[in-house]
Amino acid sequence: MIQFQNQHITIFQSALYMTTTAIIQTKKAVIMTDPTWLPKEIETIKHHVDEMIGDRQLYIIYTHSDFDHIIGAGAFPEAKVIATRTLHHNLNKEEVLQEIEAFDQKYYLKRNYKPIYPSADIIVSQDAQTLQLGEVTLTFYLAPGHTKDSLFTVIEPYGIFLAGDYLSDVEFPFVFSSYKDYVETIRTAERILEDHLIRVLVPGHGTATQNEDEIISRLYFSKYYLKELSRNNDSLIDVLRNKYTFFDGMKSIHFDNISLARR
Repeated sequence: MIQFQNQHITIFQSALYMTTTAIIQTKKAVIMTDPTWLPKEIETIKHHVDEMIGDRQLYIIYTHSDFDHIIGAGAFPEAKVIATRTLHHNLNKEEVLQEIEAFDQKYYLKRNYKPIYPSADIIVSQDAQTLQLGEVTLTFYLAPGHTKDSLFTVIEPYGIFLAGDYLSDVEFPFVFSSYKDYVETIRTAERILEDHLIRVLVPGHGTATQNEDEIISRLYFSKYYLKELSRNNDSLIDVLRNKYTFFDGMKSIHFDNISLARR
C-alpha cells in the first residue's frame, strides 16, 4: 500500500483508481492529503499517523471535494483542515455525502467513523497564499478546471508538489468543471515548476515521481491533450489508448471532455 517513501514523505496508494494519500513529517506538524478510500486503507493510514505524530498537530489538505478525496474526513476529527474557499462554501455538500453513502451501500462497506464533509480551518482564497509551519512553508495555488475547488500545494524546502487530480501518469486530464480554467491551471503548474525547485510530484491518482523529465513530460502531455481536444482531433483517442493502460475504463470521460471543450 505504501507507494513511495523518503525521510520527509510517505505516500499511500489505494487499490481503487490508484488514489494517493501523502503524509509529510515536519518538526512542528504532520501534513496529510485526502485520506482515502476503503475502510481498511483508512485504518492503516490512521495507524501510521497515530504512531508517528507525537505531540505535533495534524493538518489535512483537501485537494478538492470529489467524494473519493473527502471520504476519510470523519476518521480524523483532531485535524486542522486546509482547503479552498470554494470547497469550504460548497453548496452541494449533501450531494457529496450522498455519493459516499451510495458507494458504501453498493459495496457493503462498514466504516468505524461517520463520513463528514470537511470544514476548513485555514481557507485558501488566492494564489501564492502561504502558511508557515515551523521550518516548512506551504504555498498554495488555486487550481480550478478538474473541479471548481481544486488546490495545488508546494511544501518547501522539501520541494514537494501536491498536485491533486492533475499531472497523473495513469489519467489524462479529467475536465469536470471548466475547459478554460483547466488550461489556465496547467499554466499555473508550469509557473510552479519555474518558480519552485520541485523534487517530488504527488498526483491524486497514479505514481509520484522525483524524475524531472517525467514531471515535464506529464505537464507537456496535459498541454498537448487540451490543445488537441479543442481541435477535435479524432486521432487523439488512439494516442490515449496507447498511453494509458486503463483507457477503456475512462474513455467516456474523454468524450465528455470533447463536449465541454466545444462549449
